[in-house]
Amino acid sequence: MNAEIISVGTELLLGQIVNTNAKYLSEKMAEIGVDVYYHTTVGDNKERFKKALQIAEKRADLVITTGGLGPTSDDITKEVVAEYLDLPLLVSEDDVSRFKRYLEERNREWVESNLRQFMYAKGTEILKNDLGFALGMAAKKDDSSYILLPGPPGEMKCMFERYAIPWINKNLLGHTKITLFSRVLRFTGIPESKLEYDLKDLFDEQQDPTLALLIKPGEITLRLSAKAKKQEDFNAKIEPLLSKIESRVGKYLVKEDEGPLLEILAKRLTKQKITLSTAESCTGGMVSGHFTSIPGSSHFYLGSIIAYSNELKKSLLGIPSEMLDDYGAVSKQVASAMAENVRRVTGSSLGIAVTGIAGPDGATAKKEVGLVYIALNAPGFAVTQKFNFTGDRENVRMSCVNSVQHILWQYLKKAPKIGSTNIYNEGANNEHRI
Repeated sequence: MNAEIISVGTELLLGQIVNTNAKYLSEKMAEIGVDVYYHTTVGDNKERFKKALQIAEKRADLVITTGGLGPTSDDITKEVVAEYLDLPLLVSEDDVSRFKRYLEERNREWVESNLRQFMYAKGTEILKNDLGFALGMAAKKDDSSYILLPGPPGEMKCMFERYAIPWINKNLLGHTKITLFSRVLRFTGIPESKLEYDLKDLFDEQQDPTLALLIKPGEITLRLSAKAKKQEDFNAKIEPLLSKIESRVGKYLVKEDEGPLLEILAKRLTKQKITLSTAESCTGGMVSGHFTSIPGSSHFYLGSIIAYSNELKKSLLGIPSEMLDDYGAVSKQVASAMAENVRRVTGSSLGIAVTGIAGPDGATAKKEVGLVYIALNAPGFAVTQKFNFTGDRENVRMSCVNSVQHILWQYLKKAPKIGSTNIYNEGANNEHRI
């Protein structure tokens, strides 16, 4: 079974609000085994809305609308759908009485336009609104089915979960229900293009299970999806594909189904009782901001020294003037010294430093915009990596944040005890062009 979601509201077309309803409904429909093939957004215009219904009916078994169920003149959804299905509109008198009592208790007046909220098409099933007053509807006619949901996200989600899903299961899916299961694989330290290239034949040959790449801050998400009657059947179905993926790009695999990389790092640092401090130049506190955005970050994160100028690099981090003169602030030597010194100043287990040219200014004949050095330092251990990032200033700075997380993940994965194992040679300079 496939579905189309029609979002009704001129404010959506104007970009005044973000359409989170379509995202939510697509995810929930996939969970119950219904494929969503199309999203349509239409303004508060009767003729254009009717045209959208005509198109949806031809290509979808189930049409779900959101929005346009309220009391104002631009709330046209019920009126248009009832006319389209050639069904008269009735009024739920019980719900009208309930609403009038609600108004009386608050010394508010009834206005006739409120009646629109309590209308429904004859022969359809009313979907109750436990968080509001505008009623929803569910209907079957010929080979098509229709569900009308309110626009406010809280009301829409409640109505869909409590009343629309049971209606779908009872009237459309019955005993043939097959669920779409998914497993999420998270990768870091590998560009999207390289990951796709390494798995190209798997993408080209995919049928069931399917593969989908999604880029998120600091990581790439690869979703494996397949339909099955139960979780055990899904696990068995994806096992051969999962083995191929792990054999090719397993070294970049972070963790399955455990949330973003930043959260995984926070859990590992806290569990292993490892503390962290950072020294930042070109990122100006962005690295610190991401770590402290995690609840409970005080268990592992001690703080940051933001040394944007050379003077502060010398006075706060103890970087020798000779080093800055000989190599420049954007260098392997300065990054390494920043990481070591911030660790010593703060007394943390690990020190991480970032220095670079975020642009658009600051480039020289030898050092271009996007050149960044990131260093990690622990007792008896040091590593510095060189990067050449592309894009504008914000992209370079965000790439620094992501790369810090990747370097830290590499260290924690291979060196669970501070100083026990070197994942690189002492002072190694690994170069990356991204």
